[in-house]
Amino acid sequence: MEWLTAAVVLLVVAVAGVLRWRRPAWYWLTFGVVLAAVRVLVRYTSVMEACGLTVPPPRWRLALARLTGRPVPQARAPRLLRMRPTRTGLVLRLGLRPGQDAFDVAASCDRLRHSFTMQGVTSREIRSGVVELRMTGYDVLKRVQMPAVVERFPMRVPVALREDGAVHFRDYRACPHALTIGATKSGKSVYQRNLVAELAALPVALVGIDCKQGVELYPLARRFSALADNPDTADDLLGALLTHMEGVYQLIRAEQRITADVLDAEIAADIWDLPDHLRPTPVVVLVDEVAELALFSNKDEEKRRDRIITALVRLAQLGRAAGIYLEICGQRFGSELGKGITMLRAQLTGRTAHRVNDETSANMAFGDIAPDAVLAAIQIPTDTPGIAVAGDATGGWHRIRAPHTTLRQAVNACNRHAHLTPVLPGLDAFRPSVAPPARPPVVFPAQPVEAPTTA
Repeated sequence: MEWLTAAVVLLVVAVAGVLRWRRPAWYWLTFGVVLAAVRVLVRYTSVMEACGLTVPPPRWRLALARLTGRPVPQARAPRLLRMRPTRTGLVLRLGLRPGQDAFDVAASCDRLRHSFTMQGVTSREIRSGVVELRMTGYDVLKRVQMPAVVERFPMRVPVALREDGAVHFRDYRACPHALTIGATKSGKSVYQRNLVAELAALPVALVGIDCKQGVELYPLARRFSALADNPDTADDLLGALLTHMEGVYQLIRAEQRITADVLDAEIAADIWDLPDHLRPTPVVVLVDEVAELALFSNKDEEKRRDRIITALVRLAQLGRAAGIYLEICGQRFGSELGKGITMLRAQLTGRTAHRVNDETSANMAFGDIAPDAVLAAIQIPTDTPGIAVAGDATGGWHRIRAPHTTLRQAVNACNRHAHLTPVLPGLDAFRPSVAPPARPPVVFPAQPVEAPTTA
């Protein structure tokens, strides 16, 4: 009987070791969550004391102990209000003692990670006196697996997984315009490809500007209402978008009808206040390699560049109420691209930075909103493409990684939802052709023929 028990124990240990090596998510759900919960409960008080997250007992307890001759009460750790397991880790809700601050808990996250032997620990303040710790049991960014069921809302799509195991959403209603930067082979194109694949299932119009002759966006042309593959066409397309925006504003003005018998909630200020049968289709404009739109080599190209940047700035400033949202992508995005660039960047609330090669590029994305994220963007290793740092104007940031979406998968998603592609008034001339372009002949230079040598 003893040898059977020993064999079962060895088998369980072997299975746990294999799962931890090959399937960390399965290991966490079967073995890791129980071991981590026991470890947190056993070490909680000592870890909090070692990390400096305890406060002295109140004076009345000290006085009572002296009067009664009892031992002096120990320092008190934050109250453990609740511990909840998740598919990627543990969530602890702590009640702070008088004199403690949420910043103290946030500053001790790295020490808590080592003390509880977890992959990562992040904190956020729920309300006054209550802090939530999200602990990750394994490296969720090493092999990204999005949840099978994700809560979806209009104009809100899941695009990546955060390092704390939560889903990173791109919410256009809350964050209308965004900037994505990253060096070559950093995963920026995969992130954009995944975003297009998720947007393809929504009732939105996709407008693309891809100055790399369309090699990134034209394979997805069945789901795009308009596409431009060179700066000249982009200039005309942006002008048509401005005309479309003005038409939407005229529709909103016509439907406002501000009278005494109209409720305050029914007064239209943007397209989402209009009735469903009158609401125009939202438009998402994706610009790939924005630097190609800002570079010029002669006077004519400089005039075209000024028109393009001015149009982008106007769309960023005025397009939100008309349902026009910008997704600007590029390797660098700074003042060296000329006048108007910093004005455009100020309107891009969402910021995502993949691996960059210098600190200046990271400062372009986060220097004005989240300086702490600059160092995190520089430290992204080259052997993990797809990992990025995402932040917004509130100053918060976190590391994310989009699931690897191949070009074939994105093409299949766009083709599957091609029937949702709307026709925008005034943009018919920019509707991409579904037929592939004619392939130019490839001519290779002739190899020089050496003259024969004579004896």
